Amino acid sequence: MTTKQLNKRLSKKVQAIQPSGIRRFFDLASSMDNIISLGVGEPDFVTPWNVREASISSMERGFTAYSANAGIIELREAIADYMSSRFAADYDPETEVLVTVGASEAIDVGMRAILDEGDEVIVVEPSFVSYAPLVSMAGGVPVAVGTNIDTDFKVTAAQLEAAITSRTKAMMLCFPNNPTGSTMNREELKAIAELAERHDLLVFSDEIYAELTYDEKHVCFSSLEGMKERTVIISGFSKAFAMTGWRLGFVCAPPDLLSAMLKIHQYSLMCAPTMAQYGALEALKTGMDEVYRMKQSYKQRRNYFIKSFAEIGLTCHTPGGAFYAFPSIEKTGLSSEQFAEKLLMEERVAVVPGYVFGSGGEGHIRCSYATSMDNLEQSVERIGRFLKQF
Repeated sequence: MTTKQLNKRLSKKVQAIQPSGIRRFFDLASSMDNIISLGVGEPDFVTPWNVREASISSMERGFTAYSANAGIIELREAIADYMSSRFAADYDPETEVLVTVGASEAIDVGMRAILDEGDEVIVVEPSFVSYAPLVSMAGGVPVAVGTNIDTDFKVTAAQLEAAITSRTKAMMLCFPNNPTGSTMNREELKAIAELAERHDLLVFSDEIYAELTYDEKHVCFSSLEGMKERTVIISGFSKAFAMTGWRLGFVCAPPDLLSAMLKIHQYSLMCAPTMAQYGALEALKTGMDEVYRMKQSYKQRRNYFIKSFAEIGLTCHTPGGAFYAFPSIEKTGLSSEQFAEKLLMEERVAVVPGYVFGSGGEGHIRCSYATSMDNLEQSVERIGRFLKQF
């Protein structure tokens, strides 16, 4: 069949979406030897044993059937307790909490629940690569608002207001941010909250990195005055609890939004894996000491990485959260894609080019420091050697 004939089978929406730029470099690096990967945003810690044991025990006890569509009630109650005790955000586990297959599914069902064709969603960039495609696949139009290194990749209410039109339905935020590690304090978020209320907008706040903040206490967006009724909190267990492969996330939202998201979840995925839910329940019950231990290790690595980048001549703001550094490579004269490819081929260090994260990302690379100190030390040596040619 010709390409034209094959394309007739596919929706125009899907054809317009590009494959993930992160995966492209990860797949390329996986086929090469002697690679140090700073590419994929995944903890290098193994899921704590007691969490794994709780999941295994649930299978041994025969808990292998479907759970309630929204998730086992014990886990939803634990999530509600966690959100209240850690972030001063109160939710009803019966009507305001949904367990999803990863945080990505939470974003997907959220966008499909609120968007009609042509509705606009403001996406603060640089951003996680799936936000804009998920808006598009839900029939919406992503509207990028770019940030830059001059403001440590923070966004202002004025920037967001300039992007609002009569079609704007929601804003998509992520702080601590992937890929920049940028964080926002309470006063900065309050200005955005006032904007959302003034324009009657929903706010999707991806707080998957909430536990991984190093210099200031994380502020949950829905804990701000008047924001619970218009905020969808996206979170999960992948990053802070080292459970990426378990594919378990959750949503906290007002009952009307949660009910609509649950409806889509029922038809598309039925429920999150039951065994994974029992593991997550154990993580919330007993796992905070391990979260703290991992966080302290990440902070140590962050401090080393940022100091080392400065020593080899890379400009990089200090990330307040997550486990990414986002240095500028503009002085080399290469695009971020050229830099990443050349670094991979010549020095066997895999990073992600900043352009894949949208507006404001070009001229930067994302480097994950969720890897061993030995790997970080070797990668700094290799990147430093690479930079000497420019």
